[in-house]
Amino acid sequence: MPNTDLTPVTLTEPVPTSRSHRRQAWTVTGLLVVFMMVNFADKSVLGLAADPIRHDLGLSATGFGLANSAFFLLFSLCGATGGLLADRVRPRWLLLGMALLWSIAQLPMALGGGLVALVASRIVLGAAEGPAYPVAQHSALAWFPDRRRNLPGALLSVGIALGVVLAAPGLTWVIQHHGWRSAFAAVAVAGVVWAAAWAAFGKDRASQAEAHGVGADSGSGGEESSPAPSYRRILATRTWIGATIGYFCTYWMIALSLVWVPSYLHDGLGYSTTTAAALVAAIWAVNGMALLGQATVTGRLLRRGVSSRWARGRVGGIALLVSALGCGALSQAARGPVTVLLLVVGFGLCGAMSTVAVTTVAEIVPDRRRGGALGLMNAVVTTGGLIAPALTGYLVDTQGRAGYQHAVLLAAVLLVLGGTAAVTLIDPARDARRLAP
Repeated sequence: MPNTDLTPVTLTEPVPTSRSHRRQAWTVTGLLVVFMMVNFADKSVLGLAADPIRHDLGLSATGFGLANSAFFLLFSLCGATGGLLADRVRPRWLLLGMALLWSIAQLPMALGGGLVALVASRIVLGAAEGPAYPVAQHSALAWFPDRRRNLPGALLSVGIALGVVLAAPGLTWVIQHHGWRSAFAAVAVAGVVWAAAWAAFGKDRASQAEAHGVGADSGSGGEESSPAPSYRRILATRTWIGATIGYFCTYWMIALSLVWVPSYLHDGLGYSTTTAAALVAAIWAVNGMALLGQATVTGRLLRRGVSSRWARGRVGGIALLVSALGCGALSQAARGPVTVLLLVVGFGLCGAMSTVAVTTVAEIVPDRRRGGALGLMNAVVTTGGLIAPALTGYLVDTQGRAGYQHAVLLAAVLLVLGGTAAVTLIDPARDARRLAP
């Protein structure tokens, strides 16, 4: 058995640290944060407009859950395909194409489409958004060395939280004053505006290397001359498996937060629509703080020489286990201040695992395999978004309010499994050496 306390093998090429490079790196990161904000504003529309959409289109809870699950029908497949493609095509162009397609996918519902248009548009939107997170992380992390990746990786995940924090009250106001179809139009416009900004200021790190006369695939430390590990070997590592299981549980919670938490707060706990929107925003605000807190703690631990097994795997795993406790207690609680606290703990802290999973996998794979490894992880993880909305809708239809409680209890069980997998399986130093040529 190899000694896992040894210094991990460096599999990625050195990253320049000039002032112009740092400025461009943070410009790209900032644009990608906004990219993720738009991405999750798109996803949140159906949850925020659940009641009027169900009323106008005559949908049961099960039917509404299935309509939401349609979003994930091609999401996972396209996430894997987009991640693999990012290892061969400039991420800049992939990201631009995705943002434009998001906006086009919103138009049928903005212009008066019915149930068929809703399902079709969500399938197209899911296909376009499937690669978004892995390709955005791949693009951003390429600008930073491993020990500096926690903050940019966390900021992209914070963009997810900010997207919902701003969308919850903003789109709720639009829905109440201008109708739910106007919310689809608003996020379509946001996608076009971002695409214009990205076309003007977005850049790939590889393009900058070529500008200095270095080939796009060149590196140092022999990466170009040495064969990169196969995806089969990467996916068989305990680190990839543990990070993926933990992230799957986080995505299950993300899907519930986007689709059913607004209805749970309104129909299950009796909060007004406005209060429910504020509580949704609070959940995602806590999620953002948890992401930044995780990045800070992990970064400090790594700089002090603590192994990534502890700094990433166990920090993320503990966050999932604390969220499990919150959800377990929430499933038995009635409406009140304690319920609000349990809600934000249960649904808010678990998001830290998303950044842990991405930066952990990026640590063990070479640059030429990063996009594919992240895309394949995303494909597995996002199946949670396919299952959770439909299953919760079935529970609500068959059990009424008790269905919400059982859905939260199931989430607690999954979080325990995910946290345990992260704590026990993630060990980047060990697996980096095993993947080295």
